[in-house]
Amino acid sequence: MKLLLDFFPILLFFGAYKFADIYTATGVLMAATVVQMAVIYAMERKLQAMQKATLVLILLFGTLTLVLHDDRFIKWKPTVLYGAMAIALAVALWALKKNFLKMLLGAQLELPERIWGRLNVAWIGYCVFMAAINGYVAMYFTTEAWVNFKLWGYVFPIVFLVAQGLYIAPHLKEDKPAA
Repeated sequence: MKLLLDFFPILLFFGAYKFADIYTATGVLMAATVVQMAVIYAMERKLQAMQKATLVLILLFGTLTLVLHDDRFIKWKPTVLYGAMAIALAVALWALKKNFLKMLLGAQLELPERIWGRLNVAWIGYCVFMAAINGYVAMYFTTEAWVNFKLWGYVFPIVFLVAQGLYIAPHLKEDKPAA
């Protein structure tokens, strides 16, 4: 259910683009993201910082796209989001000496400090990569190619998350059965 909820806005965006145009798709994306966040909020009674940032950026860049009738805004939204995430993680880690990943996930995952540090650096690299590749596709390819990239580009986070899971699996501390 959670996975379907995560893909809900992008699937509707892709479908709306194929049946109409980028501006209709942008409006659909904005509405679908609001619905998605409302459902998440109803289920969890809160939104994570990343979810809030995504919602604000989609509404901001979507509105600019529609009002100015310029698809560059919606195409650059992922680059801005990933770039901001990379900067936030890097500043927190290297300037503030804080590991946001551990702060967010430390209650769910018990890992050695060095593994948390490596994960944080991996996330910084992943976000820089995703910002760069989206920027490249947005700048040098057609809108149709970018929309296709947005859908099929979901392979990148899936591969990254699977690789991350494989990396941390040996380091997870197992719960001891109660005696």
